[in-house]
Amino acid sequence: MLKKVAVLTDSTASIPEPMLKELDIHQVAYYIHRGQEVLRDLVTIQREEFLQWLTTTKFLPTTASPGPGDYVEAYNLLADEGHNEIVSIHMTSKGSGAFQAASVAQSMLKEQRPDVRVEVIDTRNVSLCQGWIAIEAARAAISGLNLEEITAKIKRMIPITHMVQTADTLKYLYMGGRIGRAKHLVGSLLNIKPLIGMEDGEIVPIGVARSRNQAYQAMADKVEEVVGRSKVKIAYVHAGAVQEVHKLKQVVEKKITAVESLIAELSPALAVHTGPGTTGLCYLTEG
Repeated sequence: MLKKVAVLTDSTASIPEPMLKELDIHQVAYYIHRGQEVLRDLVTIQREEFLQWLTTTKFLPTTASPGPGDYVEAYNLLADEGHNEIVSIHMTSKGSGAFQAASVAQSMLKEQRPDVRVEVIDTRNVSLCQGWIAIEAARAAISGLNLEEITAKIKRMIPITHMVQTADTLKYLYMGGRIGRAKHLVGSLLNIKPLIGMEDGEIVPIGVARSRNQAYQAMADKVEEVVGRSKVKIAYVHAGAVQEVHKLKQVVEKKITAVESLIAELSPALAVHTGPGTTGLCYLTEG
């Protein structure tokens, strides 16, 4: 009997490790270049150690998506385990080369193993928005859906999965070249907390607040405005700001009722760009 559809995503999805194991989600690690040192996201560098270093460094490391060879290797391992259908889920192609690299790998695998089908997905999003899509795809695979059904489900999810986050500074996004259309917020006064989201795969400004508490209230208002009476699943995300993310959760869940919520810490490859102290949420409406 053929195995269920395999679900593969990247370390930047930042899915908590227990969920990866429970749902059998496979990950490919991003690269972090720290001077002459090459690290693999969540493999040779972990969150706490990396954030401690990031707060003290005078230079910003760079990140790189996995290459086609990394994806071919991952696809072959899954095929060797008996999976002949794989869904490969990646962050926005406007912010990373992962989707393109995976697409090249898909073509390479087609020549090597024509019996294995791979569907490569550009989620047009990042972080736990990418993560939610992988989580729901894995649940669909466990329930017995085939590759076409899972792909159709993912395509329905992409427009209804949203991110909102705030940080003490946007300098990390700016220095890393990932600032998108929020560039004008970089020079804001130090007492302004910028709010950013994503629109069609690109970072966009969605407001400013004068304190973290006001930022959390604005984020809660934004979620309530979008969600209305719909059911919602929320992932609260942070980079070394666990107390702050619990505050955000309290503010948001006074306004809306989540049918599922979780707290996750961003992977080092994302924390490079957000910086320590980032707090946000990724939410999925369910109709």
